[in-house]
Amino acid sequence: MTEHANRPSAGTTSTIEEHIVRVRRRLEQALAAAGRAPDAARLLAVSKTQPAAALRAAHEAGQCAFGENYLQEALEKQQALADLDPEWHFIGGIQSNKTREIAEHFDWAHTVDREKIARRLNDQRPASRAPLNICLQVNVDRETGKAGTDFEALPALAESVLTLPGLSLRGLMAIPAASEDRDTQRRAFQRLAEALTRLQERFPEAPLDTLSMGMSADLEAAVLEGATLVRIGSAIFGPRTTS
Repeated sequence: MTEHANRPSAGTTSTIEEHIVRVRRRLEQALAAAGRAPDAARLLAVSKTQPAAALRAAHEAGQCAFGENYLQEALEKQQALADLDPEWHFIGGIQSNKTREIAEHFDWAHTVDREKIARRLNDQRPASRAPLNICLQVNVDRETGKAGTDFEALPALAESVLTLPGLSLRGLMAIPAASEDRDTQRRAFQRLAEALTRLQERFPEAPLDTLSMGMSADLEAAVLEGATLVRIGSAIFGPRTTS
């Protein structure tokens, strides 16, 4: 990765900054419409396939949390942006051969959906780092072949994860089936929010404060149902870069 590739052009910086301002305004308006505090949800910039230069521009515009789907790509960006020390979230699928580097290099993992992966992340989390913040991914629409645990298995999985000292179970994450209908969007997010409430009641000592849900097309519906982290990509960075 060249030095030039790590430096955004003035035009790129301006565009990303303008996009972040618009997305943050949209988030603020959604929170106000939901009767929630202005800081009740925060923005996670989904930066997969984007060059390190774009992330640097976003960071310069005040964005500090980035979500990455592809491990090797993310590790390269982390090295290129080591001087910035942003908050790194892994939001892609987690296979066993990825757990060590996720445990070593990320602050959050959003897509834990089985005990085996949780235990590997716990065992491989460096003692020098704070516990890895995790969300349990739920298949809210019971889509065949889609990642995520089901609602029935969720309490047992949460109970297992809460015994692992290298992890901090923060909440739930979902990617509902795509829909343009606002009521359909809200129902899916409501199911996830209700599941989190049940976990909070069952495990009152756990730091269960996070609903990672909502993307560019359904941000408003997610915020209405209690999202605390919204994952926004193209509305910030524009179309994905492909190699």
